[in-house]
Amino acid sequence: MKVTAPFSRATIRTRIMWTIVLVALVALATSGAAVWVLDLRSTHADIDDRLVLARQELRRLADEGIDPASGRPLADPAQVLHTYMQRSVLDAEEGQLGIVGGAVHWVSAEGIDLRPEEDAELVERLLPLADADVSTITTIDTTAGHYRVLVVPISDGTTTAALVRAVDLDAAEAGLRRTMRLYAAAATVTVILVTALAWLGIGRLLRPIWELRNATESIDERDLTTRVRVRGRDDLSGLAAAVNRMLDRVQRSVEGQRELLDDVGHELRTPITVVRGHLELIDADDPEDVRQTTELALDELDRMGTLVGDLLELARSSQSDFVVPEPTDTENLTLQVFDKARALGERRWRLAECATGTVLLDPARVTQAWLQLAANAVKYSEEDSRITLGSGITDTELRLWVKDEGIGIAEADLDRVRRRFARTVQAQRRSSGSGLGLSIVENIVSAHGGALDIASEVGRGSTFTLRLPVTSPDNPRSGAAEGVGQSPMSTL
Repeated sequence: MKVTAPFSRATIRTRIMWTIVLVALVALATSGAAVWVLDLRSTHADIDDRLVLARQELRRLADEGIDPASGRPLADPAQVLHTYMQRSVLDAEEGQLGIVGGAVHWVSAEGIDLRPEEDAELVERLLPLADADVSTITTIDTTAGHYRVLVVPISDGTTTAALVRAVDLDAAEAGLRRTMRLYAAAATVTVILVTALAWLGIGRLLRPIWELRNATESIDERDLTTRVRVRGRDDLSGLAAAVNRMLDRVQRSVEGQRELLDDVGHELRTPITVVRGHLELIDADDPEDVRQTTELALDELDRMGTLVGDLLELARSSQSDFVVPEPTDTENLTLQVFDKARALGERRWRLAECATGTVLLDPARVTQAWLQLAANAVKYSEEDSRITLGSGITDTELRLWVKDEGIGIAEADLDRVRRRFARTVQAQRRSSGSGLGLSIVENIVSAHGGALDIASEVGRGSTFTLRLPVTSPDNPRSGAAEGVGQSPMSTL
């Protein structure tokens, strides 16, 4: 725990960099160890091969018993040994001895660097091997050096001579050690370069995270405009883009809440002021004044109650679980809504078209939105006018519409009527209302992943169309299902 605690407190940049450096060190160390082991084994195998070859040449000369230079026979093992040593060619790290009768009789020629005879401890350990009956290849360590030696005794029954060929392992491995020192130096430089490049590269890679942190820390109720710069198309850029989209939703939500509070305060302040003013001026001794003031106060309270109810419905329509989709038969839905709509007012009701099919939607909420449009059509049209309902379906879209022959909406007011509490002058003269009906409808449609279209002409009527993406019950993740569960708080 004491070891991991400082590491856990380090920055992500430091932790990633040290992880990369550690991986590089392990890789380089593993590679270096493998090179050392393999080359060392190769060097020792090459030394043993040379010693075995020397033993074979000596025994061949002893078996033939002929001096290759003069062609005369060799009388005894001593002559065989002497002749072989005169003809031997030694490598730089090799030396040899000739032992006869338990004593050193011949040594390497002048100019040979390795002098085994000068290492008394080595000679002492070689003499017993020279009296043996078999040849020996072994490793001998002394205070003076580290050797790989070959001892080949030859005997004619009366005289014993032995060839000693010694290889200085330290000298033989010197080239490998130089190579490994160069490798270590190169590995050190490599680790330094990896550290520097990792520090710079990770810094560039994590820059979106730093900007994301700075952006989130700078956001408060007063400033919701900060965004993270998106660079490239990698995962971190995707994260930055996702955070920006989240910040957009948060900004719309907060701004919507501010607007809602302002609108609510404005809409409620007026009836409260009216009621308070009349109550303060009421003449308790005048029954008629009391009656009129009571009627006015009750009327204003009813209007406030309607407004509060609409606000609560609008707030509920902004919640993620407001819409609960289920497989719905569009034909039955259309017929049910048409039957309910006819009870809203004395109009010439007409069903123009009826879609057939099963889609995934919330029938209760769609019915609510559709009837709200029908109620608006009744409110802003004459008694003898025509109101037409209909539904149509394609492979990708379900359309539910209400067409009236009412007062209509000017083109300049089409965007205005979508806003909360916003009503045209003609609508205010025609009927009272809170101006929240279309906001609730748009929240319901948005929760289904659809949109509300408005087409209108002043004096000739309007057509309101709910456009909902078609979602098959067998594939609930397509179409409108992607919109279901998304909080439409942006409308607030």
